[in-house]
Amino acid sequence: MLDEGTPGRGGYTDGFILPVPEGKKDAYRDMAQKAAAVFQEYGATRVVEAWGDDVPDGKVTDYKRAVKAQDGENVVYSWIEWPSKQARDDGWAKVMADPRMQPTEEHKSVFDGQRMFWGGFQPIVDTAKG
Repeated sequence: MLDEGTPGRGGYTDGFILPVPEGKKDAYRDMAQKAAAVFQEYGATRVVEAWGDDVPDGKVTDYKRAVKAQDGENVVYSWIEWPSKQARDDGWAKVMADPRMQPTEEHKSVFDGQRMFWGGFQPIVDTAKG
């Protein structure tokens, strides 16, 4: 759905999973493209937003259950690559202070941020780095 930047240059990765109504895919993509530009402005090397295409129901847990997806919602899997954890910490502080990233009623109509989850990850295997 969206892949901005150069793959394999990240030394630290933020990952996100969230539910989005199927009818809001284009609105989500537009919002994500604007946000990606801000993240890259503050140091992110790559931003990827991926629309669920093959997300099976599990027997114990799965992506849909993790975000309490409702009928008519799909799962978005996203990640942001940064040069380092320090660059990420510095970048996030700037992103959160940027007026362009403040939640609006439009954001709330596109996805439910209370059912989104995220975390920061230090790579332990990265085939792009050899």
